[in-house]
Amino acid sequence: MLWVISGLSLVAWLYLWLFRGGFWRADQRLEAIELGANAPGVMVIIPARDEADVITESLTSLLKQDYPGPLSIFLVDDNSSDDTAAIGKIAAEKVDMSNSLTLISGASLPPGWVGKMWAVQQGLDVAMSKDQSSEYIFFTDADIHHSESNLRQLVAKANSDQLDMVSLMVKLKCVSFWDWLLIPAFVFFFQKLFPFSIVNKPDSRLAAAAGGCMLIRRTALDKIGGVVSLKSAIIDDCALARALKNSGPIWLGLSEDTESIRAYNQLGTIWQMVTRSAFEQLSNSFIMLCITVIGMMLIYLAPPAMMQLSLLWDATIPMLMAGAAWALMAFLSTPTFRLYGLSPVYGLLLPIAGLLYLLMTIDSARRYWLRKGGYWKGRTYS
Repeated sequence: MLWVISGLSLVAWLYLWLFRGGFWRADQRLEAIELGANAPGVMVIIPARDEADVITESLTSLLKQDYPGPLSIFLVDDNSSDDTAAIGKIAAEKVDMSNSLTLISGASLPPGWVGKMWAVQQGLDVAMSKDQSSEYIFFTDADIHHSESNLRQLVAKANSDQLDMVSLMVKLKCVSFWDWLLIPAFVFFFQKLFPFSIVNKPDSRLAAAAGGCMLIRRTALDKIGGVVSLKSAIIDDCALARALKNSGPIWLGLSEDTESIRAYNQLGTIWQMVTRSAFEQLSNSFIMLCITVIGMMLIYLAPPAMMQLSLLWDATIPMLMAGAAWALMAFLSTPTFRLYGLSPVYGLLLPIAGLLYLLMTIDSARRYWLRKGGYWKGRTYS
């Protein structure tokens, strides 16, 4: 049994290393491309719910973009219980850009919609009625600080490669022990699940996006019927990516200088974020859950466990195979951890992160079966 499990774990990591699109390189980044003088117009849609603590920094970073073309920003206050809208207005006035900002008071959430998609739809309705000429729509979250050139680089990439969508996984903020343990690991896991290089191939069916930073060609969004068809999607970004890729190429990459403002800080907050959508990612399937549990145990938990058991039973070859799997795990995570300024040694902690994410996935299924739904920002979705 030690030989079998250790061998399978090593084979799994060799496969991920050699045949999974080089996901571990974390090398899909926006390159410097000249945009030109006649930059197309962009409409920015920001759904915001209870974002008073971050909206000033996020909105200011958008208002100060060095984008050379027409730019209009639509902030949708999604029934916030704080002063999100008022603070957003003050932020625009401070940089003398209030004319570029339109504040929208969100209506109550209707049946069948998830909150973010409903806020986005309301933003789109107003934006489309005010702006008939902009070529691109930029969806972003209210807790992201955009580098000054972010929008210009996104549009340049879309124009240069004739893409229907360009999306960035922004650099997530880490301040606490739980952030550092789980967030870089989450980015590594996401790349393994959706290898960016494969997502970015036009002839590949794999599609994914990061909802905090998505630039979409307006005609492409019209072609799929807007976001109405995605109104109940819990994992809205990947659902949107799949819909768009059916008719045109998309691109997904990592960012070093566009960052999230808010950290998760506590295990409970990260747990809540993951359980909201983990079982949904598995299509709410018991079979897929079983496969996932077995796969994660084999990939992340088996190497350290088999090493310890092999030491106890003096089984040299299984111990070497399990050790090689664990070392390969740490090696492959190094580029992602380096993005977060972490030592390669952190890769040795991936089994702990893997165990926690496995428990979160199981808990997500438990909540689904108990009809508790996914809870996020004061709302529970069935």
